[in-house]
Amino acid sequence: MDGKIFVGGGGENYTEKQGLALKYANRHGLIAGATGTGKTVTLQILAEGFSSAGVPVFLSDVKGDLSGLAAAGSDGFKLHGAFAERAAKIGFDNYRYDSFPVTFWDLFGEQGHPVRTTVAEMGPLLLARLMELTEAQEGILNIAFRLADEQGLPLLDLKDLQSLLVWVGENRADLALRYGNVSVNSIGAIQRRLLVLENQGGAKLFGEPALDLGDIMRTDVDGRGRINILAADKLMGAPRLYATFLLWLLSELFEELPEVGDPDKPKLVFFFDEAHLLFEDAPKALVDKVEQVARLIRSKGVGVYFVTQNPDDIPEDILGQLGNRVQHALRAFTARDRKALRMAAETYRENPRFDTEAAIREVGVGEAVTSMLMKKGVPGIVERTLIRPPSSQLGPLDGAMRQQVIAISPVAGKYEEVVDRRSAYEILRERASKAAAQAERAEAQEEEMDTARREFNAARRYSGSRVSRSTSRTLRVRADDTFGEAMTKMVVKELSGTTGRRIVRGILGGLFRGR
Repeated sequence: MDGKIFVGGGGENYTEKQGLALKYANRHGLIAGATGTGKTVTLQILAEGFSSAGVPVFLSDVKGDLSGLAAAGSDGFKLHGAFAERAAKIGFDNYRYDSFPVTFWDLFGEQGHPVRTTVAEMGPLLLARLMELTEAQEGILNIAFRLADEQGLPLLDLKDLQSLLVWVGENRADLALRYGNVSVNSIGAIQRRLLVLENQGGAKLFGEPALDLGDIMRTDVDGRGRINILAADKLMGAPRLYATFLLWLLSELFEELPEVGDPDKPKLVFFFDEAHLLFEDAPKALVDKVEQVARLIRSKGVGVYFVTQNPDDIPEDILGQLGNRVQHALRAFTARDRKALRMAAETYRENPRFDTEAAIREVGVGEAVTSMLMKKGVPGIVERTLIRPPSSQLGPLDGAMRQQVIAISPVAGKYEEVVDRRSAYEILRERASKAAAQAERAEAQEEEMDTARREFNAARRYSGSRVSRSTSRTLRVRADDTFGEAMTKMVVKELSGTTGRRIVRGILGGLFRGR
């Protein structure tokens, strides 16, 4: 199919080829359906199609099954017969097994290349969401980021942020005059949340070298787009970390990529699996940001495809922007399920051959109700579609094969070694050391001054005591001396001394000056 990705066969006998137009692939999409209805296989065949068309792909592998994209399928696979039969039924004449260029990534650095960002790039809004902070705590986080910018304190990893928060707490009295009250309790709460994040493995997300967006937008030597697979099976144990990282990556693409309008094919396609985690208990500010990114990022040539169990998991304003849709079966066991099913059916352009709501409820595994954008971006008529079989291996790659793929990756060795350059932690520690040294010098100087002051006072007391003793000795006269004789002797003695000479000079000088 020229200019399209072959999705499967539609029509009454499933012989009408259904495809996703590359020209409108950046208008975003939705893959929805209950557990076990075939969403993972649909994601896999779309990734294959985009890669074959030269479009890089980024997706998260929640269950580990999508790692099989790196290996070709085989005739020994248990579903080989069913796949061959399906290919023949939908007219997939050139169906063959094939592997695809894959780059494995892992926040924990275990099942792929480490992927990191910096605290500064993540920003206070996403960090507050990640740590579930209150409004007051988020306010203090914003103050910390502002101070980091103003004082040239790079925030690269968690210890940088932790150190800066300590500094904010120590200087809260001065900061309160400019930014308002800075509560010690709020700072303590943020520090505890940072500790929880660190225990969940979040410390490995923050640091350098940070992810270069160009490394997830590579094409292989044969012109096929590389499929970037994020290992998310372990990451799902910290769902907020998972959702926040993917949202950060989406935001970075939005901020960094240039405007390209409507290209003939996307520059990158981004699959957001378990999309409900992004919007679960999300504050309005965050939902608004996602809506903004979804609305504007298509002009950067990026297509975003949300993968979830129920379309109802996606906010209505965002759902309305998802033009390409693959809807697998929905279960209607409760009143809420029936309402969601009815609402999902109403978003499609009707097909007179069948009832859309009934079709969504009745389609089998590997079958879906699809609607793709047509010429000028007009939604196509809804169609029951038998999804084509994948060419790559269905199921996970074994550990040895995964390590081989990692070893020959074009980014092998680039992110494995952590770089810890001078940042807020080191700068604040240096400032603290200098302040401590200055305080020690000031204390030593104060001690020296105190010592000199004590010695001076002691000297004064000693000198005064000598004068008193001298005077006492002078006044102790013999008992047989008359009072006049005693006074005469005392005056003569004093005049003969230093004090007497000063008095005489003073008197004589005064007399001569008088003349």
